[in-house]
Amino acid sequence: MKRKIVIGFILFIALCGIVVLSISISPTKKLENIQINPAKKPVIMMTVDSLMNEPLQKAIKEGKAPAFSFLINNGTFIEEVISSYPTMSVTIDSTILTGTYADQHKIPGLIWFNEDENRIVSYGSGFREIWNNGVKNVGADSIIHLNKTHLSKDVETVYEALEKDDRQSASINGLLYRGNIPHQLTVPKLISFANLLPKKIEISGPTLISLGVLSQYSPENHFHKFIWNKMGVNDHFTVNELSYLIEHNKLPAFTFAYLPDLDKRVHKYGPDDLNGIEKANQSLQEIFNNYSSWDEAIQELTWIILGDSGQSLVKKEQDFALVNLNELLKDYSNWDKENTDAQLAIATNERMAYISINDQQLELIDIVNSLKTDERIGFIAWKDGETNHVVSPQSSEELIFSKNGSYIDEYEQLWDIEGDITILDLTVTEEGLIQYNSYPDALARLYGALHSQEGRIIVVDAEPSYEFIDEHSKDHAGGGAHGSLHKVDSIVPLIITGTDELPEHNRLINIKEWILELVSGS
Repeated sequence: MKRKIVIGFILFIALCGIVVLSISISPTKKLENIQINPAKKPVIMMTVDSLMNEPLQKAIKEGKAPAFSFLINNGTFIEEVISSYPTMSVTIDSTILTGTYADQHKIPGLIWFNEDENRIVSYGSGFREIWNNGVKNVGADSIIHLNKTHLSKDVETVYEALEKDDRQSASINGLLYRGNIPHQLTVPKLISFANLLPKKIEISGPTLISLGVLSQYSPENHFHKFIWNKMGVNDHFTVNELSYLIEHNKLPAFTFAYLPDLDKRVHKYGPDDLNGIEKANQSLQEIFNNYSSWDEAIQELTWIILGDSGQSLVKKEQDFALVNLNELLKDYSNWDKENTDAQLAIATNERMAYISINDQQLELIDIVNSLKTDERIGFIAWKDGETNHVVSPQSSEELIFSKNGSYIDEYEQLWDIEGDITILDLTVTEEGLIQYNSYPDALARLYGALHSQEGRIIVVDAEPSYEFIDEHSKDHAGGGAHGSLHKVDSIVPLIITGTDELPEHNRLINIKEWILELVSGS
């Protein structure tokens, strides 16, 4: 997916042509001095980036995923769980770990415009985006500001909640790590020497934190090769760190671990690629092999394996598949580091985008009408106070919705809706029950994105098989992309082994409270 927490640094190193032997990696942290309170049955939650149900089922049928199959056959398999919105990693992780949508946790997407600072915030994506936003800015945003200042102080992470309850936890390669325990990240000398990050970074996290070359426990991860593999944010690093905790009997009550590598293959080859699932399966097998048998692994621990978003196959023909927002909005000036007084700021998150209107003289509806000319756009939305408007190139009418009305959905959320409900493919029964079809949990998730930041914001969302681009963005024509509200990007599988307890609803927003209940009984 998009979780390039340190990709800016990789690009900088590549550009400079620095040889790997010249880079000093931060030292391994001492695990033996950390007291871990024993848990009756520790919980491990592993996010497999861009894991989708249909390819997983196919890989199992072809015998390429025996570890996944073992967990499913010995536990509960939920094929359809609803992600956050936009379906981009940092926003999804924020939802998983805080139990809120973006209107509360305030992480709008992988890329968004900070009105107060008049700049684009990026947590790392394609080369041109990183270069346009500044390598140093991307590094600081992804490593420091994401957790320290951008994630709302009004929400509580699962790590903070567990610590308050005297329960210990760990994060392995998680982008969102905010907790109550002080830690120090040690930055490789090349990066600190180039003034991209301070030599030492003080953070607050869970009891244990592994974060690529910035923080690691396993001596197996103290090697140069990880510099050239996403700075340690890769499956192999995560497997080594988790195995090290298991081997040394240092698993806390809850551990979050991230396996990122599948996402890269799906982006390149599309959702039907099974090689990435096969490699993720090998990672699971390596972890299970720390036990005398796989049966012992599921007897001693509760295992939760989940995807974070799906991906849509983007058409190969670039002129047809890629919706150029700069071209659609060519009558307006667009923000970049050389033009900070521009009328608009476009923040492209693959198959969705935020458009910030910085010129107060501009009429919002004029911009909306420019966007409506492209039928590859699924919908266009904006807010007016607490009232939310949604239009589509496929409809001459408008959908208007707000909270706390007389209609109720399956998640017991109350809404007031009027206008063309087909724009979001809603169905309303005679009893006033809202049913979601192509856009799961559409009203709450879209409300979250619309109210995730201040200012006049337009949300645009692409039809399946299309992707937004702007002047600096990377595209995935012929491969996979995500970000949209559509179910093709929004439905992920969930495997639960070692407990019969289930989340209240099949949504990632319900994971946090479920985890707290599981751990309280462990």
